[in-house]
Amino acid sequence: MKGGDRDRVGALRLVLSELQKAAKDGNDDELAVLRRERKRRLEAAEQFRGGGRAELAEREEAEAVLIAGYLPAELSDDELAGFVHEAVTESGASSPKDMGMVMKAVMAKVGGRADGKRVSTKVREALGA
Repeated sequence: MKGGDRDRVGALRLVLSELQKAAKDGNDDELAVLRRERKRRLEAAEQFRGGGRAELAEREEAEAVLIAGYLPAELSDDELAGFVHEAVTESGASSPKDMGMVMKAVMAKVGGRADGKRVSTKVREALGA
């Protein structure tokens, strides 16, 4: 606030509000709240770009980057592939029908350090779907 960065202050106030709302609802997973808010910003930016509002899209993307700074680092593709391979081996999955079982195992292991879309793509590749 003292630095005069109004955009940053505004984004952090919104995130703080969501964190307080989640705590009031009994949800103590702060990282899940941050991930959800980051995802909302990225989806909003995509919608703004589709509507021809590039300046608003850039603002939403800037907020998403700010929120991402408070999240743990994303897993690399190699690390994620290792988790997927482990889950496939442990579960004995052999076909795309087993994708749900593998996804559940991988998402538990990555602990939110990878987006569900990325995980889904890697699991599909591993199961040959």
